[in-house]
Formats: sequence, structure tokens, C-alpha cells
Amino acid sequence: MKPLKFGTRLPRFLPQLVMVLGVLLLVSCASLSSVADTSSIPGAQSPTPMANLPRLNGDATVVLTVNDRPITIQVKGDAAPITAGNFVDLVQRGVYDGTIFHRVIREPRPFVVQGGDPQSKDPTVSPQLYGTGSFIDPATNRPRYIPLEILGQGSDTPTYSQAGKVSPVLKHTRGAVAMARSQLPDSASAQFYIALDQLDFLDGNYAVFGYVTDGMDVVDRIQQGDRLQSAKVVAGLENLQQP
Repeated sequence: MKPLKFGTRLPRFLPQLVMVLGVLLLVSCASLSSVADTSSIPGAQSPTPMANLPRLNGDATVVLTVNDRPITIQVKGDAAPITAGNFVDLVQRGVYDGTIFHRVIREPRPFVVQGGDPQSKDPTVSPQLYGTGSFIDPATNRPRYIPLEILGQGSDTPTYSQAGKVSPVLKHTRGAVAMARSQLPDSASAQFYIALDQLDFLDGNYAVFGYVTDGMDVVDRIQQGDRLQSAKVVAGLENLQQP
């Protein structure tokens, strides 16, 4: 192909090509700044009715074991009863045992360690599909989705399904544990992430429900592909309210 000379008329397809490349660039940039891009979950427009979801009425303590070392998480049911209840219920069911941390981003700056996809412990599932799975409720044989739940500063009750509308009580400080979701606010199910740094730009858009209180050094060593060996509720299980 001969190089274009100055004054040469550009091919007709070039503007369309530039537009496509621009969209691809935006998508690739978004993947570095947004947790949402990791789980595109079909059908998540209709979250499970809140009356049918577990709640955590108070705090609970969960211990994750990764690479034979513990990570202690304080789960904050008072500020995020539905989100925290969903997580503690899944821990108690053993859903997270054997799952893989499929997304770890530390460059160009520390971002997140993400895991919890139930299908990642199925050896027949391709690793390329990790990050697209949800918890399938055996009672309904359907995915269980929870609404985006954010307790705003000065409020007594959380705001639901409204991304970026309130300044949250639970913020994305280093060690925050929150639910991953698709671009649809009410699409969180089982996948969670741990913030490796203060991530203010995620505040109010993703539901934080707890914090690592011990073992952040273990989190800092997690590599993509590492397995979550076990997750156990060690305190506060009595605060879990089933529907």
C-alpha cells in the first residue's frame, strides 16, 4: 500500500475507523477505572425483591483464607443490611470456598483485588468467563441480584438503586470490601472486591459493606489466579436474618 501524500483525499472509511478506535480506547480506559466492566450480567435489570433477600442486623466477622493465611473482614450490617446480609449468607453457604481471584490490578496505581465468581471453581468453565457469573439461588434456580445500597451521610435508611446520588457513610478507603456489578446499578450478586488504595471516585457508585481489619498484607500479595481456600463467619452469625 502506497503512503498518502499531502493533499491526497482520505479513504471514505477512515472517519468510521477513527470513531471505532475511539470507542475501543474509551472502553479500555474504563476497564482501568471502573469495577463495573468485569461482570456484564444479563437479566440483572430485575433485582430479587428485597423481602426475599437475607439481611444482616448488626455486624459480623468473616475470615477468608488465601495462600494459607487469614484475612479478617468486619461486615457492616447496620450501614448496609441487604448487601452485608447477602455476603454473609453466601459465606455461610460455602459459595466462596474454592473460588478464584480473577482480577487483580495494581498498575498504573493500586486498584482492586476481585473474586467471588461462583463459576470460577468449576473446572469445566473457561477462565475467560470468570467475572461473568452470579449466585444461582437453589430455592428458585435463578440468579440472585441485590439492589445498589448506599447509606448517605446523615440518613437513617439507605438509598437503593441510585448510583452517585448520595455521599456514603461507608467509603472506599484502603481495605474497603464492596460488591462488583455491571453498569446496571442493581446487578450485584456474588462477586466482591477489596480496595488496594483510597478510591474516592467509586464512592456512592458501588456498595461498600465492610473493611479488612487484619491481613491486608495478605491481600497485597494476592495474584490473579490465586484461590480463596475458604470463607468462614466467625462472629455475628446470629445477626443474619433469612427471608
